[in-house]
Amino acid sequence: METLTLTTPALLFSAISLIMLAYTNRFLAYAAVIRNLHDVYLDKKDESLLRQIKNLKLRLTLTRWMQIFGIGSLLLCVLTMFLIYIKYKIIAVWLFGIALLLLLISLALLIREIQISSEALEHHLADIEEHLKKK
Repeated sequence: METLTLTTPALLFSAISLIMLAYTNRFLAYAAVIRNLHDVYLDKKDESLLRQIKNLKLRLTLTRWMQIFGIGSLLLCVLTMFLIYIKYKIIAVWLFGIALLLLLISLALLIREIQISSEALEHHLADIEEHLKKK
């Protein structure tokens, strides 16, 4: 097994930072959609919005967990570097493995969230197509 050095966990910093930026952007986009949906609901009180609300709640929950696992991964990378620095290499290796696992979980949740987002967009497209066929 190769030895773990201070630079190994540091390599993940830029990747995790970019991932967290993408997650934050998704979160902000959901916030805007939810605020807009709230205004539409106050105007129309349309029951058809329930499907969108349920979908957005699930996507928001997934995004929250993606962020939590991503931040957990980053924290464990920092802790791994500290443990390497103070010469606790065996614990550092295990912690780095856990950090990678948390990052993997975060990315798996991202895949699921993308699937749900795509399904929601397909529903919107189907609604538009149905409306156009009626004309």
